[in-house]
Amino acid sequence: MQVYLDNAATTPIDPRVIEVMVDALQNNFGNPSSIHGHGRQVKSIVERARKTIANLLHASPSEIFFTSGGTEADNMAIVRSIEDFKLSHAITSPIEHHAVLHTLEEMEKLGKIHLDILNVDAEGNIDLVHLEELLAKNPRTLVSIMHANNELGNITDLQKVSELCQQYNAIFHSDTVQTMGHYPHDLSTLKIDFITGAGHKFHGPKGVGFLYVNGKNKIKPMIYGGAQERNMRGGTENVYGIVGLAKALEISYEEMEEHQNYIQSLKDYMKESLLNEIPDVRFNGVTEASKSLYTVLNVSLPCTNISDMLLFNLDINGISASGGSACSSGSDIGSHVLSGIGADPKRPSVRFSFSKNNTKEEIDFVVQKLKELCSK
Repeated sequence: MQVYLDNAATTPIDPRVIEVMVDALQNNFGNPSSIHGHGRQVKSIVERARKTIANLLHASPSEIFFTSGGTEADNMAIVRSIEDFKLSHAITSPIEHHAVLHTLEEMEKLGKIHLDILNVDAEGNIDLVHLEELLAKNPRTLVSIMHANNELGNITDLQKVSELCQQYNAIFHSDTVQTMGHYPHDLSTLKIDFITGAGHKFHGPKGVGFLYVNGKNKIKPMIYGGAQERNMRGGTENVYGIVGLAKALEISYEEMEEHQNYIQSLKDYMKESLLNEIPDVRFNGVTEASKSLYTVLNVSLPCTNISDMLLFNLDINGISASGGSACSSGSDIGSHVLSGIGADPKRPSVRFSFSKNNTKEEIDFVVQKLKELCSK
């Protein structure tokens, strides 16, 4: 049996998404920047996709900018905020995706900002009291906090963070890559400056994403060279990716409740099975359903004797997952997220992440293989 449980890394593309992309590939080859009929036809397809995404998020089409993915979108939000709003301070957490952490660290190295790192507890929850203390000292700052952690699954209450940022006049950016297409985002009620999305996290194509820029914010481009994206991102648009991205997000919203219920049941089933089959199994991050991604379960295992080979052993048994252990003292190898919450570096951890395509039979197979590996 071949089992794919690494959906937080990327998801299989939905056949309905492939269908609209193939149609665009076959029938719409014009350059959307060209003024002739072929170009205008393709331009209209891009703008329909933009409108679809904006409507789903309760935003304006003028606030949606297409990018090559979540990393570019995060970089654009962070760098342009710091440069264009003349910010000299930023706040983030130690468990952010590297698209955020590395960008902020580089800005600090360049002398652009002073970077403060928030406290997090042993489950990976950010300390909102600490956040307010930092904001009070540096009221004009950039706050970059992800909506849900890609390794642990923890969900941050964006409304609470937003209220603090408004109170202290801070710019608020959230990496929403892991929740986009899995949870609703209503940008008519959430006061936020920037959020990001990547198509391949919700059964769309790779290499395409978007940045939402609140209409009150005016920033400069990151990529120059053309007037595309309303002069915000030079370069010919990834038309077929954009079409697929919009279709994937549309399907995700239509089927969201059904998939959430189904995938949550798989996660609960796996958690219960592991507790029954493997002594001293533990879970990293918050496991309470309302505060954790239904797509992610991070498992800490007692089989320290095969810590370095666990993922390899899963792979040769046909199981695709990801993870590792916390970084050991003096070593850069391992997960900065697990290190950030003080996880035991001797215990191997595996992130299992689910999609609508997984089954209970697959879960049974994986649990049995884990039991065998941990009993050696």
